[in-house]
Amino acid sequence: MESHILSWITFVPLIGMALIVCLPKRAIGAVKGVSLVATFIPLVLATQVYFGLFDKAEGGFQLVERVPWIGGIGAEYYIGIDGLSLPLVWLTTLLLFIGVPASFNIAKAGKAYYALLLLLEIGIVGVFVALDYFLFYVYWEIMLLPMYFLIGIWGGPRREYAAIKFFLYTLAGSVLMLVAVVALRLASGTFSIPAMVQMAQDGALTGGNLPFGGMLLGMKFTTWVFWFLFVSFAIKVPVFPFHTWLPDAHVQAPTPISVILAGILLKLGGYGMLRACFPIVPGAFQTFAYTLGVLGVISIVYGAFVALGQTDFKRMVAYSSVSHMGYVLLGFAALTEWGMSGAALQMFNHGTSSAALFLIVGVIYDRAHHRDLNGFGGLAQPMPVYWGMTTIGFFAALGLPGMAGFVSEALTLVGAYQADDARFRVLVLISVIGIVITAAFLLWAMQRVFLGTLNEKYKDYKDIDAREIFCQAPLLFLCIALGIFPYFLLDWLRPSVTNLIQILSHTGA
Repeated sequence: MESHILSWITFVPLIGMALIVCLPKRAIGAVKGVSLVATFIPLVLATQVYFGLFDKAEGGFQLVERVPWIGGIGAEYYIGIDGLSLPLVWLTTLLLFIGVPASFNIAKAGKAYYALLLLLEIGIVGVFVALDYFLFYVYWEIMLLPMYFLIGIWGGPRREYAAIKFFLYTLAGSVLMLVAVVALRLASGTFSIPAMVQMAQDGALTGGNLPFGGMLLGMKFTTWVFWFLFVSFAIKVPVFPFHTWLPDAHVQAPTPISVILAGILLKLGGYGMLRACFPIVPGAFQTFAYTLGVLGVISIVYGAFVALGQTDFKRMVAYSSVSHMGYVLLGFAALTEWGMSGAALQMFNHGTSSAALFLIVGVIYDRAHHRDLNGFGGLAQPMPVYWGMTTIGFFAALGLPGMAGFVSEALTLVGAYQADDARFRVLVLISVIGIVITAAFLLWAMQRVFLGTLNEKYKDYKDIDAREIFCQAPLLFLCIALGIFPYFLLDWLRPSVTNLIQILSHTGA
């Protein structure tokens, strides 16, 4: 089984999905049970890979599976993991497992809901393990469909608008990616991502065999590929100005879907840049690195200021994600070991803290049926345990020392300050504004919800229950544990980060 363990992690949910389809509609308890098992098994297998089968000292791909798939175009079933993808695979399996009990209060069309949830896990894990660009694209599209339906059917009052907006934005990015993938296949003769990276290092991926020698409107082939791929992944991150779909999707999505959307789907954009964009066109990346840094800082500051102005609890958390993911782009652009390590660490840490925050919002929404921050007050009195867990989540999100977010943000900023381009030092100084504003909107939200005079409407509210604690506790534990022991991620990341920096530092094509 070890030789095919990545395939098992990817496709065990498919077995669960098939079983759910065969169950009668009234057997919702069995549907939930199958969903729990079908998400728990991949989590166990991913944990076995993380702590047992994966050699953290190696910077290359491990547990590789490679077999012919579509011979006519040269596409292969080619999968593997390295230190960049493994933590995200593990996080995916954790969040999807948590997403099942978090969904137990969803009564509408239970069979379809849990089947789509399992299909979503297949698409996400598949993107993280795919090393063939055609396979990568297929998984990317698989992921789009269930998320569209999960928002559009089980979402809030404006769910159709939010789902269509999400679909159109993501589809626009997918079209750009498809054009770039086809061009790369014509220029390189392969869909293999590692092979494309190697050709880029050898200076062979220039598009010289394409019409007009790969030149179009005065721009080189590699420049076009870079921007097409970057925009497609930037939409998913999301990077300013491609972010406007995110708040609507978060606000309308049911809580478990918001957890998955913020916790792992946004990371697909950052991962795609690292795996399937920057290393393939390293020369274009170097040329536009400062531009990417500027976009990252705009996202940090803009997202924080807009979050400060929100009165909807969920929308505030959504805009905080725009701000926090800006650090990822800034760290990538810096092209230093600390910056890149901090950015990769930030992807994981934001996945835990943002997922915890959306679960926190879900707890009070299930009781009050609204998310107006100004409509609460004094909830610390009837719900002290909920207040304590929210405090941990807020402190993790604002980057309090001792929490995981502090480590990743500090590494990112120090790494950006060390960049060869001195202009990055100005970007670092500007981005500090985002840290201050983040602390402001989170602490202000805590004051309005939990402190002050108790709103009489909420005096009889029950505190957080066992199921809600079960969903939140692992994420809050990781927020603390990785703030104290960050090497449990950094030691796995470092060899792959070092290898990636060597690739990106190459002059490229």
